[in-house]
Amino acid sequence: MGTESREIASSIEAGDEAPDCLRRGRPAAGQDPIKRRQILDGARRVFINMGFDAASMNDITREAGVSKGTIYVYFQNKEDLFEALIEEERRSIFANLYDALEHDGGLRETLIAYGVALAKKVTAPTVLRAQRTVIGICERMPEVGMRFYERGPKRGHDKLMAFLARAVEAGKLSIPDIDLAAYQFGDLCTSRIFRQCLFGYRTTTPSEEEIRQIVTAGVDLFMKAYAAEVSP
Repeated sequence: MGTESREIASSIEAGDEAPDCLRRGRPAAGQDPIKRRQILDGARRVFINMGFDAASMNDITREAGVSKGTIYVYFQNKEDLFEALIEEERRSIFANLYDALEHDGGLRETLIAYGVALAKKVTAPTVLRAQRTVIGICERMPEVGMRFYERGPKRGHDKLMAFLARAVEAGKLSIPDIDLAAYQFGDLCTSRIFRQCLFGYRTTTPSEEEIRQIVTAGVDLFMKAYAAEVSP
């Protein structure tokens, strides 16, 4: 008997309700997206309210409204469930963020559009909660933070580097260290507002007007530093 089957059998013997996968007309064990969504939503509420260390699978089971047998069909343990949530948050955070870099247009206008999208995204309340959650678990589970960074911020950084490299090749920018410049750009576009929001010093979400003001000033400073000199 496989691991999944043993878990289901032990769940039934213990008096838990039969997992939905055993009911007629339902998807196979661990394949019901509605049930998976139910578990993840319950887990998210528990982790937000209690934190990772204090939360237990029993807490998640109660909050999600499922049996222990059901939850273990979908996730091996609390760490597995947490990582699934982090991966989901990562996809949500970075979805469509880099579209502005693919549009044809003036260099300054494109950088401003991307900078505004970036600043809006990283200061959104849901994104801030996700980042705090990842930061909070990094000491105990450093591999989670590493994967989150590699699959999210690092990929975005690489996309911006590619965009800047194309601008250098086109003679629009002169950048000796594109990797460093890409990091500088992100910091310029989120100056003041990101850290204030991340650490709860600021409790209100920045307005569109404030974000655009900060990003425009950052892009203009970036262009002064890296714009290619035009021959007379």
